[in-house]
Amino acid sequence: MRYNPEYIERSIIEGDGDFEKMLAESEKKTENGGIQEGVIVRIGNEVAMIAVNGAKQEGRLNIAEIQNANGELLFKEGDKIEVYVVFHNERPSVSYKRVLKARNFAKKIEELGSDFQDKVIEGKIIKKNKGGYIVEFDGIEGYLPRYASALRENEKYVGKTFKMCITDIRPQDETIVLSRKRFLDLDSQGKDEKIQKLINEDKIHIGIVKKIAPFGVFVEVDGIEGLVHYTELSHRGPINPATTYKVGDHVNIKVLGYDKDKKRLSFSIKATSEDPWKEIQNKLDIGDQIRVKVSNIEEYGAFVDLGNGAEGFLHISEVSWNKNIKHPSEFLTLGQELTVEIVEIDSEKRRLRVSLKRLAPKPFGHFSSQYKVGDVLKGKIVKILDFGIFVNLGEVDGLLHSEDLSWDRNVSPKDFKVGDEVEVKIVKIDEGKEKISLSLKALQESPVQAFGNKHCIDEIMEGEVIDIKDFGIFVNLGEGIEALVRLEDLYPLKQEEISIGDKIKVAIVFIDKNFGKVRASVKRLKRLEELEALRGFNNNFDSASSKITLGDKVKL
Repeated sequence: MRYNPEYIERSIIEGDGDFEKMLAESEKKTENGGIQEGVIVRIGNEVAMIAVNGAKQEGRLNIAEIQNANGELLFKEGDKIEVYVVFHNERPSVSYKRVLKARNFAKKIEELGSDFQDKVIEGKIIKKNKGGYIVEFDGIEGYLPRYASALRENEKYVGKTFKMCITDIRPQDETIVLSRKRFLDLDSQGKDEKIQKLINEDKIHIGIVKKIAPFGVFVEVDGIEGLVHYTELSHRGPINPATTYKVGDHVNIKVLGYDKDKKRLSFSIKATSEDPWKEIQNKLDIGDQIRVKVSNIEEYGAFVDLGNGAEGFLHISEVSWNKNIKHPSEFLTLGQELTVEIVEIDSEKRRLRVSLKRLAPKPFGHFSSQYKVGDVLKGKIVKILDFGIFVNLGEVDGLLHSEDLSWDRNVSPKDFKVGDEVEVKIVKIDEGKEKISLSLKALQESPVQAFGNKHCIDEIMEGEVIDIKDFGIFVNLGEGIEALVRLEDLYPLKQEEISIGDKIKVAIVFIDKNFGKVRASVKRLKRLEELEALRGFNNNFDSASSKITLGDKVKL
């Protein structure tokens, strides 16, 4: 009885017979046909029927073998097609993909030639079987036995890529045998030799970036991998590896050394170029103006490229004379070219600081040339402190001291908020210290001005003692006025006999509307009272003397 695939398949489904026994029996009568040219007789939904020579029935070809990645058919009915044929009695087994695989295998065998032993390949594990792993490389498949894999049994490796050595080629089985263990042995044997060779050769090597980490980049040179620490990437100082390099980049490196205990090779990229700080030390001085380009912007300032591989730093405080700048990006953009002044060169720390604002006119000088004491202008509150308020006047800030906020002593800086617009008067411009003093209350009528409009010198008023000092006492006269009675003006009263809260009468002796001060005097009051009494006496005397008769005179 000849092997019938349909019969065996049906027997498996229905549970009839012993499949292994039937398969073994059928394989005894199997004859391999190899690669043959067939004709596509019919294309169904799942299989295509292929007619081949020497077969009484068409072979079945899985439709997926003649579809591209988009599911489109590569052939049509009636087309000739090369298939790999295995005869199983009347119906052969056919495969199109096996033909492609056989062609690729043959091509690879030809490329490798007889000198294939220990040739290194990089392959991806695509499948695991009982004996090991199926590895894909260069468009073909190889076999990695478990004993030669040097992989742990309990871990998953499908999809991972490893370097391996070719140890055997079996054309009759279309098999290339691989060994990762052999690669590791050879790699270990030659690694020390290669490392020593790299160290001894004091020259620049070309490497490939293999991996990027926060602390540096791993570079491979002649199959040996080493680390370029982030401090060895550039003469500019520590930089972020991820923003400068990418995997696959070719870079120039020099070998720095080898740590035998850690088995770590150290490379340097910056050592392959001349140190730009030599040029800085020899050619630049503080105060020099140089042309730079903005290379990085941070909250605290900007880094500028000097054009020779070194960087300078432009602190946010040196960007503009405007003290209210919140971020350098308000004035700068990446790639922008600037002319700056060098303000610091620290060769030991490899630090160079520059200034942009020092090349611009000082805003204070411009302000002081436009405005003078007494001018009134509007500004915006930018900062509030316990002792006062800073008001932005365009190019500069002025200080509005808490004492100049209002004639009302209860008004404080807390009654204002940042962003408020206020109208102020310039009361002082200090050229030496470059400071501007402002006043809000100078634009308001003071209580003393109002008092002076209603009252006059020598007017007698009554007030309450509210404070006692060594030099005199303060008397509240109402209307927001506190008058000072100096010690010498208390007579005939004595200071030790006076208490806070006492009511006393005084005479107004001085009203200073400009500085908001009023002085009073008890002594002046007594003098006025004496004058008033004398005036009254004189008036009475004159009236009486006008009525004296001749008889009165005789009596006198």
